[in-house]
Amino acid sequence: MLKKVVILLVLITVVTGAWFVFDLHQYFSFYYIQSQQAAWQQALQENPFTVAFIFFAVYVLVTALSLPGAAVMTLAAGALFGVVYGTILVSFASTIGATLAFIIARYIARDWVQARFAQQLHTINKGIEEEGGFYLFSLRLIPAFPFFLINIVMALTPIKVWQFYWISQLGMLAGTVVYVNAGTQLSQLESMQGILSLDLILSFVALGILPLVAKKLINGIRARRTA
Repeated sequence: MLKKVVILLVLITVVTGAWFVFDLHQYFSFYYIQSQQAAWQQALQENPFTVAFIFFAVYVLVTALSLPGAAVMTLAAGALFGVVYGTILVSFASTIGATLAFIIARYIARDWVQARFAQQLHTINKGIEEEGGFYLFSLRLIPAFPFFLINIVMALTPIKVWQFYWISQLGMLAGTVVYVNAGTQLSQLESMQGILSLDLILSFVALGILPLVAKKLINGIRARRTA
């Protein structure tokens, strides 16, 4: 078990190290994506399935290894594939990547963390068991919470992989549509900050809180009926 963990850590370190050593992140910057839009659109016209497959695979890799670039790639999806196809590609690629990151984090650290901090995590584990789906759904709806951090934190809890997958896909859908739609106007955007306004962020926060509030109300009604 330990040997497998070490090998996995080495592979992740090598890939992540190559990302920064060879300055690969420059190809995932907002301005680079914007400057290459015309060239990629031409490549898409010539080889649509190949471009879509490569885009999907790279997106999964980036999100699975928690590398920076997913947000910019989501914009690129809108610019290249449009709202409908771009949303479908990103929705599945981001969720698959997030689930792989979740599985990797769970495989590497969950047992050790749970054993080392069992007492501190007892309350969190209980909360996840009782309303983990609602909690995860809420976090996925709020852009203020880092994408990769949710994957790692949830990996340390008892939530099941399949539950994590479908709730993540559903919860991230609204944000995905917003970014993909913004990507259709990529050439007109001046920066990443132009995508999310304060009103839009507050709307996501409200959407994230709503499931938890709704469940509390339902539980309250049930409690009164049985009293």
